[in-house]
Amino acid sequence: MDCRAAVDHHVCNGVCGCCGALRPRYKRLVDNIFPEDPEDGLVKTNMEKLTFYALSAPEKLDRIGAYLSERLIRDVGRHRYGYVCIAMEALDQLLMACHCQSINLFVESFLKMVAKLLESEKPNLQILGTNSFVKFANIEEDTPSYHRSYDFFVSRFSEMCHSSHDELEIRTKIRTSGIKGLQGVVRKTVNDELQANIWDPQHMDKIVPSLLFNLQHAEEAESRSPSPLQATEKEKESPTELAERCLRELLGRAAYGNIKNAIKPVLIHLDNHSLWEPKTFAIRCFKIIMYSIQPQHSHLVIQQLLGHLDANSKSAATVRAGIVEVLSEAAVIAASGSVGPTVLEVFNTLLRQLRLSIDYELTGSYDCAVISTKIIKEHEERMFQEAVIKTTGSFASTLPTYQRSEVMLFIMSKVPLPSLHHALDAGKAGENRNRLTQIMLLKSLLQVSTGFQCSNMLTALPSSFLDRLLSAALMEDADLRLFVLEILISFIDRHGNRPKFSTISTINDISVLKLKVDKCSRQDTVFMKKHSQQLYRHIYLTSKEESNVQPHYEALYSMLALISIELANEEVVVDLIRLVLAVQEIAQINEDNLPVYNRCALYALGAAYLNLISQLTTVPAFCQHIHEVLETRQKEAPYLLPEDVFVETPRLTKSLDHLVPEVFFRQSKISEVLGGSGYNSDRLSTPYIPQLTDEDRLSKRKSIGETISLQVEVESRNSPEKEERAPAEEITYETLKKAIDSVAVEEQERERRRLVVEKFQKAPFEEIAAHCGARASLLQSKLNQIFEITIRPPPSPSGTITAAYGQPQNHSIPVYEMKFPDLCVY
Repeated sequence: MDCRAAVDHHVCNGVCGCCGALRPRYKRLVDNIFPEDPEDGLVKTNMEKLTFYALSAPEKLDRIGAYLSERLIRDVGRHRYGYVCIAMEALDQLLMACHCQSINLFVESFLKMVAKLLESEKPNLQILGTNSFVKFANIEEDTPSYHRSYDFFVSRFSEMCHSSHDELEIRTKIRTSGIKGLQGVVRKTVNDELQANIWDPQHMDKIVPSLLFNLQHAEEAESRSPSPLQATEKEKESPTELAERCLRELLGRAAYGNIKNAIKPVLIHLDNHSLWEPKTFAIRCFKIIMYSIQPQHSHLVIQQLLGHLDANSKSAATVRAGIVEVLSEAAVIAASGSVGPTVLEVFNTLLRQLRLSIDYELTGSYDCAVISTKIIKEHEERMFQEAVIKTTGSFASTLPTYQRSEVMLFIMSKVPLPSLHHALDAGKAGENRNRLTQIMLLKSLLQVSTGFQCSNMLTALPSSFLDRLLSAALMEDADLRLFVLEILISFIDRHGNRPKFSTISTINDISVLKLKVDKCSRQDTVFMKKHSQQLYRHIYLTSKEESNVQPHYEALYSMLALISIELANEEVVVDLIRLVLAVQEIAQINEDNLPVYNRCALYALGAAYLNLISQLTTVPAFCQHIHEVLETRQKEAPYLLPEDVFVETPRLTKSLDHLVPEVFFRQSKISEVLGGSGYNSDRLSTPYIPQLTDEDRLSKRKSIGETISLQVEVESRNSPEKEERAPAEEITYETLKKAIDSVAVEEQERERRRLVVEKFQKAPFEEIAAHCGARASLLQSKLNQIFEITIRPPPSPSGTITAAYGQPQNHSIPVYEMKFPDLCVY
């Protein structure tokens, strides 16, 4: 003990000797706990006496605290740190022992002494004060305090968390103490409504950044660990580990109304320190947040991130991409349905950011404020767009089926398509914007639809959604068509069979594929009755596109195969065979002047599918015919098989003009063999002909003759020129039947269709219009004659009715009992 301390102690003892009886007892008891030499530590017997006295006379507790505080302040000022430690130890023991109603006044003195220590520049005193505060924070008080304030402690502990002391060991100790102090403040105040509201922004803006600051230096702390064993021991007390535990505890206690105040400082900290661009730390932070908060509050964090994304809509693409990546990770962690009540608003925000990014990419600036060169920015914007698409899929994966369907409808409604009700942007820039928007939104839709499982196809693909989706399948852009096919495949493939059709081949035994096949349900049958012709028509038109490449044909093959497995009954199988034979005819006739590769690809596509469907139907004669054609192609024309076409370097021929008939699949033969097994031979023998709709005119088809309508077929069979030369014939039921059956003659049909197409491609518009008008009036008059004969026949004088064939009948057959061919019935 130094000289001054010894003198002070003797003076004190002299005063006590002279006036000991005049001094209050609590002061004498307090003085007695201090030894002559501070290194001896607290006098335990005297401390027990002081504790007993405080418990016996609780009204003296506040005076004891005030006197101890007075001595401590004096000892701090005189640098008598040994006595300071003894005073704090005594205070701690009194706090732990006393829980009376007068404890509040004692606590005020205690907090005053702790504040005095924290204000000191000595690290040891700061740590001492922090340790005492932490012990106090763990005490559950019996009586509430209405006026206690912890503002100073929040500020001081936060300052200690940012300590920049020169010595690493001391700096680590100070930061650790600061984090412990903040943890103590949180524990003391967070669950007590009568205490200061720790969730106020003024406190959160200090606590949260202080914790994040120490989390941010994790790598630095880990790199200095001498060995793995020592690192494990120190990790428990390292600032990084403590900060993470404190942050988890803080967020775990956050109620619904406090989430916003807790998350906002995190976003500001990441902005201020440019931590979105590496995004590793930002993702780590929000993983801690998402795993720590109560699950029902997850959507509040998502909404905060979305709002922050909107606020940074003009920031650099790397910053926005970082926010979106964090959103994606948070969505994966969030429980099902945690996106909250405003599901569509979440996706609306993401799609709005996608469109903004496309505008930035095309214009090269954020509102004319150029940030970087266009090349760099294009690359960054593409990265951001991919991040948004990935995040869209992450969000959708957390949603229940019904909400996911709504999201897909919502995204599809945003895709700009040429229709009667949706205008596209004009000009070159408008076309680029439309194309990029279409591609990005369809990519997003593909992400959402991936893994979508729905037993009812009518629910999964309602008419409003399917119509718009198939409209995109008619666009000239090859990428758009491929996305549409992939989306449709993801809906249809409900048993995970898609990977088994990733390559097109004529496999000899499909049992090795181990396909999962279920019986077609009633809902699937209803869906196909309603939408099958629409699907077939778009498959047919898509296969004709000159810009198709191998992925398009692979997608078409997968589409046909999956429909056959997932949605097929006998009627669907018949229609699919007719469709594939029509596709073969596209390559055979080549009205569209397709390149050799496209024609060979269509032949190969048909071969692969008919090989598959023949083994699925298990009709021996059908399988034999397909096998014979495949063998002939293998010998005579291997370039018509998928093994030669769908390879890295296709092995093609220069011309397809001199193919022998044996290399083609014949509709008459297939109709014959399948008809013998119970399939509808009449329907099989009828060539597939798609109908022209408004979509073809709006989707920039090259000419109206590309798609042949049934109306054109009827007109070509009954042209005015032919009728002038032909003798007048009475229109009867048998006459119509013969006219319809004549369509089944394949060679005549093909030649006639070629002439019709040529006429519509080369004839003047006025001639075509006059021809259609004359034919329409003539057809109507003949239909009127038929109805007059069948419904209201003229009465015969003899009381009988003369039928069209001139044979007398006793009565006419009612219309509802008459049997018409299938093609005459709508």
